[in-house]
Amino acid sequence: MNIPKLAIIIPCYNEELCVENTAQKLFAVLNHLIRLNKIRKDSYMYFIDDGSQDRTWAIIERMHRLNPLVKGQKFIKNFGNQKAIIAGLEAVKRIGCDCVVSIDADLQQDEWIIETFVDKYMQGYDVVSGIRNDRKTDTIFKKLTAIMFYKIMNILGANIPPNHSDFRLVSSNALDIISKFNERELFLRGFFNDVGFKTSYVKFDVKPRLVGRSKFNLFNLSSLALNGITSYSVIPLRIVSVFGICMTIVSIIMGSIAVCNKIFFAHFQHDWVIDLIMSCFFGGIELFCLGTIGEYIGQIFLEVKGRPRYIIDKELK
Repeated sequence: MNIPKLAIIIPCYNEELCVENTAQKLFAVLNHLIRLNKIRKDSYMYFIDDGSQDRTWAIIERMHRLNPLVKGQKFIKNFGNQKAIIAGLEAVKRIGCDCVVSIDADLQQDEWIIETFVDKYMQGYDVVSGIRNDRKTDTIFKKLTAIMFYKIMNILGANIPPNHSDFRLVSSNALDIISKFNERELFLRGFFNDVGFKTSYVKFDVKPRLVGRSKFNLFNLSSLALNGITSYSVIPLRIVSVFGICMTIVSIIMGSIAVCNKIFFAHFQHDWVIDLIMSCFFGGIELFCLGTIGEYIGQIFLEVKGRPRYIIDKELK
């Protein structure tokens, strides 16, 4: 196998405090791999500014003027981390590369693991995914919700390893295949595990964030989880159907009991508290089912409109 041309894509949103330091550290990795003759000298990094409101893009432009191996694009507004990663994959496919690594702008993921990624690529793997060793840097709430999310996804058939991340290497062969998937809400963690690429997993330690704060809040993480579930599997809709059948059976049984009591026990008195509890219980199930169906209808609504995943405002090639 020939020496590969490596691209590193870095999605960023309001990262003016760390983007320049990130570029310096990634150049250290690139230069190290070039000295070892593991990647080509024209390997480069590609920043995707996801509609930042601070000086992130101005810093990227300045770095590009100093070194043309720093490339990038700026979205017209914030479209989200997954859209930024997809935009980066599509951009480096146009520019040209043999393999691409995606990594967060805060470099909490260990950038030196990229060398292991490249070694795995040279062994013939199309996808090399980073797996967190632990979640020591997460809050208890985030740890519990992450465990719950991965358990749900595995029940739905996604077969995603726990502590999976978007820190991964993708070969040009995989880039060619992903370009054929035009769905707007593409859940990358499920996609790369489902398509059938030859995949390897590499564990890494998560470093503390040195400056700024994470842009992933509860709303963003919830949206990512719901998108992953509804875009990947229809099993929740089947669960709703089962709920409906069960509620119908229970209603028939309760109706039969009420009729029998009326016929055989004329003076039977209903307890209104029990009726209220049952009404609230079944009402909650109905609202849950309607909400689940609504999420799928929302996904269909977004897809049929055919709007672009993102809109590029500026690009540095």
